[in-house]
Order: sequence, then C-alpha cells, then structure tokens
Amino acid sequence: MAGKVGPDRLTTAAVASAVGLTQPGVFRHFPKKQSLWDAVADHIGKRMEASWAESAQRSGAPADRVRSLVATQLRLIQSTPAIPAILFSRELHSRNAALRKALFGLMTRLHGLVAQSIIEACGTGEFRDDLDPDDAAFLVIGLVQGLALRWSLSGRTFGLVEEGSRLLELQIRGFARTPVTETRGRTLA
Repeated sequence: MAGKVGPDRLTTAAVASAVGLTQPGVFRHFPKKQSLWDAVADHIGKRMEASWAESAQRSGAPADRVRSLVATQLRLIQSTPAIPAILFSRELHSRNAALRKALFGLMTRLHGLVAQSIIEACGTGEFRDDLDPDDAAFLVIGLVQGLALRWSLSGRTFGLVEEGSRLLELQIRGFARTPVTETRGRTLA
C-alpha cells in the first residue's frame, strides 16, 4: 500500500480497509501507528538480511559478491516497490525517527557487506589497491539508491536489475586493477 498511495497517505483506516478489519481491529494488533511502521521496518529488514546472506553464500570471487549483492537488492526493491517510497518519504525524514533509524541501520549493514567484499577484491588483485573501500561502497549504494529513485519516478518503466547490472559494470571497471582497454569500439586509457 505504501508503494501505491505513498507512506504519507497511508492511514490506519486505509490499512484496515485493505486487510478487511475495522480500524479498532488494526489497533488491537498495533496499539499505535508507530507500531505498524516498526513492523514494516522489521519485515523489510528481515527480507533484506536473508537475501543478502543467501547472495553472499552463492557468490564466488569478491567482485562477483558485489554484483550479487547489488542484483539482490535491486530484485528486492523491484518486488517491493514500497521500499523506495518509504525511503524517500516525508514520513520517514521528518516524522518517524524510529523508522529512519531502522532503515539507516539496514543501509549501514549493506554498506559493510559491500565494503568487505571490496576489501577482499583489493586483496585478490581484482580491484585497485589504492581504492578506499568505504568510499567505493558508498558509490555502489548510491548507484542502487539513485537507480531506485529513477525507476520509481519513471513509473517503473525499465528493468531495475538489468539497468543496475549494466551501470554497476561501469563502476566496477573504474575499480579494476587493470583497466579494460576497449569497450563498444572505444579505447579506454
């Protein structure tokens, strides 16, 4: 519902109507609206953490783990369009410090996973050894967040995972120890 109507317009009355309860029935399960948002953050967090863990287990080389984490995150966003709606909402930024803190904690954990993979990729020679892993991880996360915003604003008119994979490859080329010398007929220095 947050993805369709926006988190700012999500009322307990609308939630009650969508799930077939009365508004007092919703409050029996969630004593206040904040409790409902806490449950949303908990649900999103558990899905993200489980997806990241699964992604890390099936990935091989560290650079492939970065690719897998990004693809996993983009698939999750694509399957749950409310995530960018919540992340970029006024509800989160000005009215709900607990939700903001929970989602910032998730972003921080994703940053840590990406940064760790980048550290390992630098150690194996996949990435340049002068690459700052924290800065590089912020660039990767910025790619995900910017792409999610563009996807949301476009009315979800393109494949999020496909576009993210394409753009991430450009970013990874910049991280690589040995630059790719040719792409689409152009020579890179």
